[in-house]
Amino acid sequence: MADTTTDRVPTRQLGRSGLTVSMQGLGCMGMSQSYGPADRDESIATIHRAIELGVFFLDTADIYGVGHNEELVGQALRGRRDDVVLATKFSIRRENGEQRIDGSPDYVRSACDASLRRLGVDHIDLYYQHRVDPTVPIEETVGAMAELVAAEKVKHLGLSEASSATIERAVAVHPIAALQSEWSLWTRDLESAAAGESVLETARRHGIGIVPFSPLGRGFFTGAITSPDDFGPDDFRRGNPRFQGDNFTANLRLVDAVRELASEKGCTPGQLALAWVMAQGEDVVPIPGTKRRSYLEENAGACFVELTTDDLRRLGEIAPPDVAAGGRYPFAHSYGDSPALS
Repeated sequence: MADTTTDRVPTRQLGRSGLTVSMQGLGCMGMSQSYGPADRDESIATIHRAIELGVFFLDTADIYGVGHNEELVGQALRGRRDDVVLATKFSIRRENGEQRIDGSPDYVRSACDASLRRLGVDHIDLYYQHRVDPTVPIEETVGAMAELVAAEKVKHLGLSEASSATIERAVAVHPIAALQSEWSLWTRDLESAAAGESVLETARRHGIGIVPFSPLGRGFFTGAITSPDDFGPDDFRRGNPRFQGDNFTANLRLVDAVRELASEKGCTPGQLALAWVMAQGEDVVPIPGTKRRSYLEENAGACFVELTTDDLRRLGEIAPPDVAAGGRYPFAHSYGDSPALS
């Protein structure tokens, strides 16, 4: 496994925004929901260890744990605010046991103020619309987000899972620094261009940095998952099509192929999968999520895995677009402007 004990993770520029972040970020969602019980002390220790390693780009959202995650991240950052680039998200609301998307200007403003309170900070470095609200023109939502920049509550704006058309309309209102979307060896929709240019091409044309979530295939590419029984009763993946039945078996073969190449490279399967994502461009900054220091250290080691042209060719053959068996979520969705929760 690549060593992370002496080398600090390098930095990258997030597109043409002028925002410098660590080459790899830390997704904090799993510290509060979706992947088993929470462990406050270990989660905070993981955030502190991330900063030590040079992983200073932290990602959270107001919906994660319904506010719990922002509060947790805020606790971890007491006295260390200036050590990190802090990103959070708004627009997914949970009310009466149901979720809905709200991109209304009034909600943009109130959600930001609530996030600032929970995080215990006076500004957010990168503020994303978590999902696009189909009932509110994107111009109105981004216009309200731009007001937050003018008020110095937010420094940079981002979108998540947005389509090419939405990106075009958004940048006409205010520069967009980052697009956060799922991208990994088994989810390559971002590259698809069925008609016109791909979402990836649109983002790059506008100098928008790419922030892939779930770059490890929701943990599948770590090689640690060998059976659906590995998941606890409250684990999100129990209901995910890619982790069920024949799909699970087929996808295990994909992981086995990645493991074989990783063995040749002297790294773990997860490190190889992360290295592939980071090799897709200097504007790509994945945010693998973990709530444990040991996994964080393994993930950070991927920044030091060097892939040759032949390695990339072989990975392209192992994991071509649409290689995964099963959909991303247990319901139908379109890729751009997908309402699904990450």
